[in-house]
Amino acid sequence: MTNPDHLRLLHSMLRVRRMEELCAELYTQEKIRGFLHLYIGEEAVVTGVMSLLRPQDNVMATYREHGHALLKGVSAKLIMAEMFGKVEGCSKGRGGSMHLISAENRFFGGNAIVAAGIPQAAGLALAAKRHETMNMAALWKIPILFCCENNLYAMGTALSRSQSQQEIVKKAESYNIAAVSVDGMNIFDVIEKTHAALDFVKREQKPYFLEFKTYRFRPHSMFDPELYRKKEEVQKWKERCPIDFLTKYLIEHDGASQDVLNKLKIEVEQEMQDAVSFAENGTLEPVENLEKNIYENDL
Repeated sequence: MTNPDHLRLLHSMLRVRRMEELCAELYTQEKIRGFLHLYIGEEAVVTGVMSLLRPQDNVMATYREHGHALLKGVSAKLIMAEMFGKVEGCSKGRGGSMHLISAENRFFGGNAIVAAGIPQAAGLALAAKRHETMNMAALWKIPILFCCENNLYAMGTALSRSQSQQEIVKKAESYNIAAVSVDGMNIFDVIEKTHAALDFVKREQKPYFLEFKTYRFRPHSMFDPELYRKKEEVQKWKERCPIDFLTKYLIEHDGASQDVLNKLKIEVEQEMQDAVSFAENGTLEPVENLEKNIYENDL
C-alpha cells in the first residue's frame, strides 16, 4: 500500500512546482508584473520543513517565497491574485510577488531586502518567548530555527567566487549556534534533520541553524540572462530533481500506481487553474485609493 504521508509530500511538491511554472507563463504574458523569483528545483526544502510546523508557528521568508506561503496555508487563489495586483490578493494587491503575507496563517512575509527577514524572525521569536514565559532572565535565549536555502548562488555570483569559507554551517557555529548541513534535494533528509532541529529549539529554547544544500533550476529572476553558469551544470542538478526522486521512491518502495500519481497531478492542475481564473477575475484597486494606507491616518 502506498504510504499516505509520502503521497502528501509529493502532492505539496507538485503544488509548488506547478504554481511556479504557471507564474513563469503568466509573466511572459505580462499578467504578472515586476520582479519574479521562481523556486523550481528547491521544493523538497519547503515541503519538508513546512510539513513539520504547527499552525501557530511563525514563518518569515525571502523574496523567493511563493511556495513557503502556499504550504503555510495561504490559498493559491490569494497568492495568484496578489501577483496579478488584485485587491483580493493576500496583501490586497499592493505587495506583489516579493511581499506575500498572511497574519491568519502566521506567514509574515517575503521580503525584497536581502536578509531583512532574519532580524524580523528573531523579533517574532523573542516576542513569543517573552509572552509565553515572562522569564526575563532567559530573554535572549530565542527559540528560532534558521533555514538557509543554499542554492550556491547569490543572484549571479557563485558562492565559490565570493566566500573563502563555503561551509555555511561553520559560520553559524562561530556564533555558538548548533548547526547542521542537509541534502536539500532529498525530502527524507530534510524531514529527518528538520525534525531534530525543531525538537532542539522547543526543548532548549535556543536557536538552531540548518543549511539546505539545494539548487534553483531557473534563473535568479525573470530578468536574469543567466550568463554566470553553464547549461551542463544546471542539467546535472536537474538529474537530482526532488520531485523525480520522491516519485521514483513512491513507485519502487511504496508500490504507487501511475493512476494514483496522475490523480495527484490532475488535482494540482485544477487547483492552480482555479487560482489563475480567480486572479484574472479579481479587482484592480481604484486610482482614488493611491494614498490609502500610506500614513497611519489616511489623508
